[in-house]
Amino acid sequence: MTIALVLRRRIAEQACYRCGYCLTQEVVSGVPLTVEHIVPIARGGQAVEENLWLSCRLCNEAKGVLTEAVDPKSGATFPLFNPRLQVWADHFAWSEDSAHVIGQTPTGRCTVDALSLNSELRVRARAIWVEAGWHPPESGVHHRRR
Repeated sequence: MTIALVLRRRIAEQACYRCGYCLTQEVVSGVPLTVEHIVPIARGGQAVEENLWLSCRLCNEAKGVLTEAVDPKSGATFPLFNPRLQVWADHFAWSEDSAHVIGQTPTGRCTVDALSLNSELRVRARAIWVEAGWHPPESGVHHRRR
């Protein structure tokens, strides 16, 4: 599905040009982020602004049609993080070295697990970005999205 350029730009600005899940910055990764359906079309989601957000390719592919996953701590099923409606810092934190995403809530933990936010490749990339002074992103993770 093609998203109108004006809408894509508006969503990119709202998302601060970062993936809503792992916070990878488009400019740091050098790869254009995609506009993803938070609730996938296959699950009844619509291609409307309220259901769209920026996602990196790795998060988008891992998420697929998922809307919920199992919290590895409790074994219970919880909804995945919704970057449009929820505050990233309420559900996640960076590890001391800023290379790992730590799930702080059941939603955070199941999202980290389901989207493989701490895969070896991602952790290695973040470590390089930290060393270069490009990571973690400093602003925008505490503000509720509209």
